[in-house]
Amino acid sequence: MRRLIRRAGRLLLALGLVLGCLLASPTSPVLAQLHEHPSETGSPVLRSLVSLRDLDDQAWQLVAFRDGASGAHLRLRVVGYPGKVRLDHPTPLQVRSGPFQWQLSDVTLESPALGNDGRSAAAEFDLSPLLAELSQDRPLRLRLPGVFTELPVPPFVVAEWRSLGGAQA
Repeated sequence: MRRLIRRAGRLLLALGLVLGCLLASPTSPVLAQLHEHPSETGSPVLRSLVSLRDLDDQAWQLVAFRDGASGAHLRLRVVGYPGKVRLDHPTPLQVRSGPFQWQLSDVTLESPALGNDGRSAAAEFDLSPLLAELSQDRPLRLRLPGVFTELPVPPFVVAEWRSLGGAQA
């Protein structure tokens, strides 16, 4: 019986030491899941890609990206499924977070690939003004008039978007 108690005590002590070491060790911050690839022109493109559902349960793909080196313009591409949605241009993207509101300019027609795409299932917006004003990873609510009334964007996605501005490609 004493042997069993000693073994259990040693096991608990070892478990306590391991747990203590894990809790006391400094943890590194979580890094965003950014993807890098070359563009058609060879410049580096850094992007964050996520699929989200609006309040009507329609799926949307949000691609925040920077085409070029750090400091290049940040864009947000909103992509619906061709045949299910048609996006008219220019339509500004309305963004709000609590009492704060922004309107992001529609820059879709500046992109040759999107401007000539007859499916009109994607739109591109200038993300830089929004990210310049955000000092926290706040949840956002997107509204694209005539397309969706509310698309919630969680804070971890906003954190990825904010990291695009300073990340090295």
